[in-house]
Amino acid sequence: MSTKFGLGRGLAELQQGMGNIPDISTLTGAGRVVVKQIPLIQIGANPDQPRKTFSDEELGELAASIKEKGVLQPILLRAVSGRPYMYEIVAGERRYRASKLAGLTEIPALIKTLTPESAMEIALIENVQRENLNAIEESDAYKNIMEKCGYELSDVARLIGKSESYIRNIMRLDSLPNDVKEMVKRGELSASHARAISVAADPTKLAHEIINNNMSVAATEKMVKGTGRRSTSRAYTSKTIDSDTVHEIESRISTVLSVPVKLQEKRGGAGQIVLSFATRMQMYDLVEKITGQKV
Repeated sequence: MSTKFGLGRGLAELQQGMGNIPDISTLTGAGRVVVKQIPLIQIGANPDQPRKTFSDEELGELAASIKEKGVLQPILLRAVSGRPYMYEIVAGERRYRASKLAGLTEIPALIKTLTPESAMEIALIENVQRENLNAIEESDAYKNIMEKCGYELSDVARLIGKSESYIRNIMRLDSLPNDVKEMVKRGELSASHARAISVAADPTKLAHEIINNNMSVAATEKMVKGTGRRSTSRAYTSKTIDSDTVHEIESRISTVLSVPVKLQEKRGGAGQIVLSFATRMQMYDLVEKITGQKV
């Protein structure tokens, strides 16, 4: 995995001690990890958890299994501060919810020191690998990690092992009206249908036509070609500037300031230019070059 990501090495050590744990098959780190019984009251959900919807029926079935056999697979937590709880869920929120439903007061957990970025990576990979997410949740998760971690499409593709075109197509759903997104979440409209109408001037109208007439994806695509397209119908991209231009800009700034430079542009043209320095003296020198004054 690219060193850009927050995860390190050491998965083999973890699995030797715990056996195969699919939920955290992406978790690495040199530190020793021990399973502990953690009170549920000390645990909180991760606000960046990609999965937002949980089936009551599935939770009920899992709760019944937990009552009979207990929690067979520990969840993954990270310690947090400044929250009303001590630990935040990185992987295993469904088991956490089902355990509460089953009346448990504590749950087996692995506690790992992780940055917010690493926690987001693990949660995303776990859910994508298990196909836990509906298409809208998946689109939102990619958008969230790109915006919060400054990742590009190529970074996310490498992280989850899918192509850039796959991610780009999923992220087209971000432009849909909320009522159409809800149709996708409820399973009334397939992701393929939703992607086809995402470029249309009136996706809501087309969505109702698709559902009422039980239209195929091919028929939907043909219908979209005959309707008006939104002026903003060019799909969501990680950058409005091509990668060669970005690298050129970074190189020019780096040459002038003598420090590593990272240009991160978000949707709509907003973004940031990140300057990195290795020592405090280099930082002082950088400030002097930018402001023309010594610190």
